Amino acid sequence: MNNVDYLDLDGRLLRLLVAVHEEGSVTRAAQRLGITQSAVSHMLDKLRAIVGDPLFVKSGRSVVATAQAGELAAQARGLLDQLQQFSSKPDFAPASLDRTLTIAANDLQRDLLLPALFALLKQEAPRLQLRVIPSNIPGSELLRTDRCQLAISPRPPAGSDIVQRRLFNDRYVVFYDPQVREAPRNLKDYLAAEHVTVVYEPQRHLDIDDHLQGKGIQRRFAVSVAGFAGIKPFLKGSAYLATLPHRLGANQLAGFSQTGTPFTCPEMPMYAIWHQRYQHHPMMRWLLDKLYQVSAAM
Repeated sequence: MNNVDYLDLDGRLLRLLVAVHEEGSVTRAAQRLGITQSAVSHMLDKLRAIVGDPLFVKSGRSVVATAQAGELAAQARGLLDQLQQFSSKPDFAPASLDRTLTIAANDLQRDLLLPALFALLKQEAPRLQLRVIPSNIPGSELLRTDRCQLAISPRPPAGSDIVQRRLFNDRYVVFYDPQVREAPRNLKDYLAAEHVTVVYEPQRHLDIDDHLQGKGIQRRFAVSVAGFAGIKPFLKGSAYLATLPHRLGANQLAGFSQTGTPFTCPEMPMYAIWHQRYQHHPMMRWLLDKLYQVSAAM
């Protein structure tokens, strides 16, 4: 009974089996593999113990394969080919992609980046489908569980397995309806107004709101909504102010006037975020390259 663990088998033993079988000589097999004859003999003994067969027997000055060795050598060639394919990076052809790509993004980055990005992707991958889900304040599990392959957010989640790259910075401005009011003249005028803002579930404020709160700048909020798309209906026709990223003026808040903030504040960064399982995947490199093109074009 063979008690040797078959997991002791490896590619080097398979290659040795094929070499001795094809050369019909331990000496020539050693020369072909660039190892010593004693190393070949040692490895053959290990292989014999694994398969439970002598494999090669002496015949004059050479060796001949047993019947089982001939069968195993044929299998070994196939296994070696599979090992080579396993260790080789697959060719990536966007034109052959036929899958759904899921990207997590809130309405600002969704409207700002994804239509242009998808148009670029479709030029090379006509059968690609895009699914967009809200990122809210993205957690690491969103990426770890593969609910999405890419997230775009100003707040990357923490985690040594989470990879991020900055796409752009945006500045904060004050939006208002010019049909109803003028721009706030100073900080006093700004604080006298009522404000509209975004609060993500569960109770996650915008960075700018946390920053002002930390600076002791107290505002009166008339309305908070769950996303940027909800700002427009409340801002239109009212005297409210909304302190938000200025790029919203290109989409959700087009038609509203904007002015600079009456205080200094940090910019809002925007990041591409993915899990390290995709770090070296050719599809991710292709996707990110297109996303960087779109970001740079802005």
